[in-house]
Amino acid sequence: MPRRFHKHKLLLDEGFLLRQRLPILNSRFDVKHITADLGFVGLNDDKVYQLGIKLKRIVVTFNDKDFRKLTNKNNAIGIIGVSANLNADQIDKKITAILVKLKKKDLIGKFIYISHETKK
Repeated sequence: MPRRFHKHKLLLDEGFLLRQRLPILNSRFDVKHITADLGFVGLNDDKVYQLGIKLKRIVVTFNDKDFRKLTNKNNAIGIIGVSANLNADQIDKKITAILVKLKKKDLIGKFIYISHETKK
């Protein structure tokens, strides 16, 4: 029996690309940008993570160093860290490829880092 598709919910961090720059990801998943869509500005990393928990959304950020530490604080959501060396098209395709393969429970409490070396 084929696995049922899960429409992941994502929360893009303030310094991350706007969801309109990620057309594939935006069309397949429920994507919100913390500033452009939700109106939050200047939240520290812990507050962004807490908002992700409250909204039950996976946090997507370029700030992998600081967010990696938050993953172990709570197993309610996952975090996707993305290399700032990738262009918007690469980010769009790589995040989409990973999320299509994963079930909701596969991301809970996990930190995933996406870079040039990440398999498609």
